[in-house]
Amino acid sequence: MIYHITERSNWAKAQATGLYSAPSLESEGFIHCSAIDQILPVANSMFRGERNLLVLCIDESKLGARVLWEAPMHPKPSAKPPATDDLLFPHVYGPIAVAAVKKAVDLAEGDSGFELPAELPR
Repeated sequence: MIYHITERSNWAKAQATGLYSAPSLESEGFIHCSAIDQILPVANSMFRGERNLLVLCIDESKLGARVLWEAPMHPKPSAKPPATDDLLFPHVYGPIAVAAVKKAVDLAEGDSGFELPAELPR
């Protein structure tokens, strides 16, 4: 299972078309994803103050696109890099089929940052 943080409106568009895409697919050639232990560092460094976020829980075996585990690349150069910069992150080289997403879970920010939703499948 890999995970991707997105806005609720982007997921709604994907459900209507059957494919999820992120702006990074066009600008960088891949969609940024995370392992479960990378979700919070990424969320807290890249998405602070944003609302209406979801974590897409993606079954890699159902993807029609190639997944490579690579060094992190930061789509927001002004953002502080996550503390997990020394780890490899899953990058999806193509759109994500809606059928590959097992669950979409709300991602809420508390007073001290984002909290990992208990209902995330592993």
